[in-house]
Amino acid sequence: MIHPLARLIGLCALVPGLIALSGAASAQSMQTPRPQAAASNYPNKPIRLVVPFSPGGGTDILARLIARKASEAWGQSIIVDNRGGAGGTIGTDIAAKSEPDGYTVLMTSISVAYLPALRRKLPYDTGKDLDPVILVVTQPNVLVVHPSLPAKSVADLIALAKSRPREIRYGSGGSGSAPHLATEMFRANANIDLVHVPYKGGGPAMIGLMAGESHMLIFGMASLLPHVRSGKVRALAVTGSTRAKAAPELPTVAEAGLPGFEFDTWYGLLVPAKTPGVIIKKINEEFNRALAMQDVQEGLAKLGVEPLGGTQEKFATYLKAEIKKWAAVVREAKIHID
Repeated sequence: MIHPLARLIGLCALVPGLIALSGAASAQSMQTPRPQAAASNYPNKPIRLVVPFSPGGGTDILARLIARKASEAWGQSIIVDNRGGAGGTIGTDIAAKSEPDGYTVLMTSISVAYLPALRRKLPYDTGKDLDPVILVVTQPNVLVVHPSLPAKSVADLIALAKSRPREIRYGSGGSGSAPHLATEMFRANANIDLVHVPYKGGGPAMIGLMAGESHMLIFGMASLLPHVRSGKVRALAVTGSTRAKAAPELPTVAEAGLPGFEFDTWYGLLVPAKTPGVIIKKINEEFNRALAMQDVQEGLAKLGVEPLGGTQEKFATYLKAEIKKWAAVVREAKIHID
């Protein structure tokens, strides 16, 4: 929050008024560090890491794992501030409206890319109010079907759906969730007609699939893989651009029958717009170092995610492409949640 420098109370003569204002401006110039000076000793106080979701979720666990390493390296506390609600909108808005000094950082997910299309009245502008810092990790997702469905490959599934329009039901964690949008993109790319069965969360969606209430589901590999290995569901492919380290035997959807399809659940760091570039560079470099540490990579593997990292420019380019992609998906599917 930017505080006023001074208040003039009552009426002042012109010259004294000018002197008063000049004095206030001089005080301001002495008290407010220049961006370069502020960056040279950054961080010199605790950093707030805003997580726009509830404690205990994937984003929260990931934030705490990686923040611990950066905190140790910097010798400063990184305080995780969970601000859940409205699908990530509340916490993201808090971060976007914070002072752009590097002491508020947002750890968010793919939702920051599709919310602008889903919600007509966001309280912030993703492109104008937030600056990308680093793409942190990706979470492989897998396309699975109920064992009773006579589809052993993506090509089989598409052919079956074309022969039985609106007979195949797909589950999701709710309208506007990432699995919902991903499956709508799959449906549009394959030119098939499916029926959406929304649940109140990913867990219920998995239970519904195993119970035969739905026929197919796109969801996180870490959650689905145990059910694949037990035979309760059948995995057809992973949805990302490359095969997953946890199940390299599974082809990508693009390899298996739908070229051009790609869906990754990713997590990244952003800061309020106008945060000095030198500070953004420091945060980027420190989190890149953290992601390269063996114990961090082992911790990420246990969470079922894969480290990414890279430059700020790489994330900025990727985020723009993701926002454009999901806007097209939402427009095609006519999905809105407000």
